[in-house]
Amino acid sequence: MKVLHLNYSDIAGGAARAAYRIHHALRASGVDSQMCVNEALAGDWTVEGPVSTCARLTARLRPQLAKPLRATLRSKNSIIHSPAFLPSSWAKRLNSSDADVIHLHWVAGEMLSIADIGRIEKPIVWTLHDMWAFCGAEHYTDDARWRDGYRRDNRPAHESGFDLNRWTWRRKRKHWGRPMHIVGDSNWIARCASESLLMRDWPCQFIYYPLDLEIWTPIKKRDARTLLGLPLETPLLAFGAMGGRRDPRKGFDLLLKALGSLRGRINDLELVVFGQLAPQQPLDLGFPTHYAGHLYDDLSLRAVYSAADMLVVPSRNEAFGQTASEAHACGTPVVAFDIGGLPDTVDHLLTGYLAKPFDVYDLAAGIQWVLDSPLKDDLGKLARAKAEKYFDPAMVAKQYIDVYEKALLK
Repeated sequence: MKVLHLNYSDIAGGAARAAYRIHHALRASGVDSQMCVNEALAGDWTVEGPVSTCARLTARLRPQLAKPLRATLRSKNSIIHSPAFLPSSWAKRLNSSDADVIHLHWVAGEMLSIADIGRIEKPIVWTLHDMWAFCGAEHYTDDARWRDGYRRDNRPAHESGFDLNRWTWRRKRKHWGRPMHIVGDSNWIARCASESLLMRDWPCQFIYYPLDLEIWTPIKKRDARTLLGLPLETPLLAFGAMGGRRDPRKGFDLLLKALGSLRGRINDLELVVFGQLAPQQPLDLGFPTHYAGHLYDDLSLRAVYSAADMLVVPSRNEAFGQTASEAHACGTPVVAFDIGGLPDTVDHLLTGYLAKPFDVYDLAAGIQWVLDSPLKDDLGKLARAKAEKYFDPAMVAKQYIDVYEKALLK
């Protein structure tokens, strides 16, 4: 069986890292898996990116060509919107390839158009890393048009201008007549796809992202802290600053409020921020703060997770949350809101704490609970056990092979 994965990038971004891990989990299980991308950064011979200078420039230019169209929509939803209208040669390339199955991942950035996807003749398996596939142009949304259909009478009050989401959704309805096999990266996203007007009759299931548990394994806490120059005895709370305050979906403002409520109640606590360097004028987070900078390799991330007493993921919306699964693999409990895909990773009061959605005081209570728990060491052991049970690449690959075999029977 030969499988061809399509994703915008191989390793830049959460969806890319997940797709790349799925690709290599399949190869390790004997599947002839190849990956095609518009942005190849890993230097991996199993990944094919644009070869010529012209092809590379074209791939970089395509996302920019959608900006004028996106500008016609005025919306308070600041998340990325992808109209996916520019035609490409991908359908022709895929149809003439020797692949048995086409596995789509995050194919936005005008990598291929909605019509292109509809012209793919081979069986399609699509892993959803966000909501775009069953929505309009938006990648995440709080409204329910994806469930009811994008009608003129149910447009959100905060939108005006050209209804880009309705136009995009109607093109999906027009061009995607043949069912695809949908894989959600969480129970939540799989359930949303199954309830959507666009995909409700399509086969759909949830499969965890894989993690190489020989690479993602705990480092002794003192060794990790020594490596990173962090205090050896003080409790440490880690959180990622990817997107920082620029992305409201990541909930940085909620974390600030939770930390503010802990001032004066917890004195012996320090923070570790990864994903950014120390700013020129650092925010007062209420506790001594260490900035670990941008971490691009697995060892550095392992060290941060292993050094911390907990990872906090304050996201308002998270399809899966790979930082949570990576932290668990390193034996670190996670405090997060009970939303999206995070309940699939975090077992409440066993491997961490799931706070009531967007309740900053409950998030603070979760932080304090982890710090005060007499079973703190057990939390880390249970987190690692959860990773071993669900994130094993061989097990994940087997589940995908089963999906491919079903797709080939259609």
